[in-house]
Amino acid sequence: MIHGDPQSWASRFRSVDQRLMERIPDVWPKCQSLLTDQPDEDTITENLVNLLSKDAVVRRLGYLEYQYYSFKETETGAITDTGRIDFVLVLDNDRSVYVAYECKRLNVVRSSGRLSQATDYVDEGIMRFVTEQYSESLPFACMLGYVMDGDVKFAKTQVYRTIESKKGDLGLKSGPVEVSIISIIERFTTTHARTGKKDIIEVRHGLLPFS
Repeated sequence: MIHGDPQSWASRFRSVDQRLMERIPDVWPKCQSLLTDQPDEDTITENLVNLLSKDAVVRRLGYLEYQYYSFKETETGAITDTGRIDFVLVLDNDRSVYVAYECKRLNVVRSSGRLSQATDYVDEGIMRFVTEQYSESLPFACMLGYVMDGDVKFAKTQVYRTIESKKGDLGLKSGPVEVSIISIIERFTTTHARTGKKDIIEVRHGLLPFS
């Protein structure tokens, strides 16, 4: 659990996320070389996390954990898990303080054509942060989209449209707003009012071309 000003923590999370994202382009070619043409989401993520966990810069930022179980305390004080986040960067040796990364494939290539999957990105990704299924009480979280045909422009357009069409359910307060590109990773940010609460969560998005 974080203590103190949530926005101070949000600033720290942004900084940590920025430095982690800066390391992905260095390991991404190696990651892709280990994979088939259209691998599933989990296979991509487990290989990416494995490579990042060996990076000296990333190791100084915190502890990377793949398939992180998210816990919630019930009214009786018992703990129950609320699902598995694709990966997190745990800070300060405190498992309740982390930057979460939920990963989704976009522009999936099939014999019948490509599937945008922007709806899955929103409903099974962003929404889990809005409802506090993931990142409970934390002010910052991340989405990472694997763009399977490399067409980041199309993927971003579809995600933007889906966010706009579901902005009420998402409690959208601002965005999407583009932020600085990190090498091959296009980035934007959205902020959301959490379901039934007054607190705000910022979700930072990265779209990574798979080729």
